[in-house]
Amino acid sequence: MADVHEAKTRSYNMSRISGKDTKPEMIVRKFLHSNGFRYRLHEKNLPGKPDLVLPKYNSVIFVHGCFWHAHQDCKYFKIPKTRTEWWKEKLYKNKERDERNVETLEDKGWNVIIVWECELKPESKKETLKGLIQKLEEQPEKG
Repeated sequence: MADVHEAKTRSYNMSRISGKDTKPEMIVRKFLHSNGFRYRLHEKNLPGKPDLVLPKYNSVIFVHGCFWHAHQDCKYFKIPKTRTEWWKEKLYKNKERDERNVETLEDKGWNVIIVWECELKPESKKETLKGLIQKLEEQPEKG
């Protein structure tokens, strides 16, 4: 099956995809901020540059897109039908890197929370965000 776009159009579309300040990330950020949580963004000194860092709760949050991070058994994650092998390699390398980053962060004592894009869809968003607060509040606060 051929791509529905010409190569130039596809290239432009892909170049517009941002890794920061995505819609799912903004949902989490606005929710946490409105509930009194303060955080830093994209901390370069931590493995994987977590989307949000909450030092007071010794926690980091990654807001993952289901496609780009190969969310297992998710309806939003499908390997493209063109250049399948290339995409498999790329997406599964992303997943492996994510796993290494989580392991390293946990070894350094961080509580790592992953919020998936699909968990922020209207039917599950409220429950996901409520659960996020619970996970943060379970952590002992730093002075």
